[in-house]
Amino acid sequence: MPTLGIIGSGNIGSAVARLAVAADIDVVIANSRGPQSLTDLIEELGPRATAGTVEEAARAGEATLLSVPLTAYRDLPVDLLEGRTVLSTGNYYPFRDGRIAELDSEEVTTAELEQQLLPDALLVKAFNNILAHHIPQLARPTGTPDRSALPIAGNETDAKVRAAKLIGRLGFDTVDAGTLDESWRFEPEAGAYTRAYLADPEVPAERMLEAPASPLPADKLREALRTAQRVDVAARTF
Repeated sequence: MPTLGIIGSGNIGSAVARLAVAADIDVVIANSRGPQSLTDLIEELGPRATAGTVEEAARAGEATLLSVPLTAYRDLPVDLLEGRTVLSTGNYYPFRDGRIAELDSEEVTTAELEQQLLPDALLVKAFNNILAHHIPQLARPTGTPDRSALPIAGNETDAKVRAAKLIGRLGFDTVDAGTLDESWRFEPEAGAYTRAYLADPEVPAERMLEAPASPLPADKLREALRTAQRVDVAARTF
């Protein structure tokens, strides 16, 4: 995969961009503020990175990493994402997104709602269960004994295969967590969410953004997914 489009230059998008250029993958990065706002990041990433418009990132390469707030999905270029493998990293955070009735009622998962908003994209849920600063800490070459795994979920088998190949090149094994309706297993507060990657899983919430990571191999991730309990989304406040 010579080029990866990235829409969203926040913590997750930037972390994945850094892994991509380190893996000799060109990236086209876009955000809602325009290419001129990405000067510093592009300079840091080097010659494999290009700043573009959202439309340019949406049609760059063979896949698009989407790392934007849930409320921004309605503004995306739906036609340009048609038929593309789209890795969605987002979660439902009521403090940021407001209350969304169909999510609070568990009528759909966050990933299913995203698929509804991007009906013709081949959506794969990925990178939404790990803290941004843990991504570079845990990325490892293929075959490394302490390589960590990330869950992926999607309705299209071929799209998941392509996503797994890309994520493998970026430095992680993958575990197939099923279809989009099963993606709740690694949503916020569920068993396979961020604490699974903490060196100290009991660290207070206010210290998590600085807490070090510990490798999570595929077998332990599978167990975390298997034993996950569905969270009461309507009770979520963060």
